[in-house]
Amino acid sequence: MKKSRILNSYLNAAIADLGHGDLIVISDAGFPIGDNAKRVDLALEQDVPGIVDILDLIMSDFIYEACYVAEEQKTFNPQLFAKVSALSTRCPVTTVPHEKLIGEMRSKLKYVIRTGAFEPWGNVILQSGIDAPVWFEKPGAIAPSYYEDRVNYREPK
Repeated sequence: MKKSRILNSYLNAAIADLGHGDLIVISDAGFPIGDNAKRVDLALEQDVPGIVDILDLIMSDFIYEACYVAEEQKTFNPQLFAKVSALSTRCPVTTVPHEKLIGEMRSKLKYVIRTGAFEPWGNVILQSGIDAPVWFEKPGAIAPSYYEDRVNYREPK
């Protein structure tokens, strides 16, 4: 059996399929899924599973370099924003207008991980990254200054 936390084969396949810069969303139950995104539907019933549960699970097994939520989440769902911010150890959470998140960014999604969450402004988009400390440890490799935080990142114990 697998050692990591994720047992769902579709979720494992989605994470393994992502390349540097690809976008994935951990969505609430009502997220408008576009035609170009692949769906991993985990929704069972209202609020099961929740966004925080799935986000925690994915973040434990996924290298991301950006985390986006709607600006409205910070104002109108501050408890969720605090939980997402606490989970996002690789980078600070970036806020974008809700319309951009469900419009322009939605059209670039590779995967939608649908939860059963009924959360106002609950969607969280992660941008796939690289394990910068490993990539730049090669002799002669020089990390650019904009990679400094990523090169020095160490997983919390």
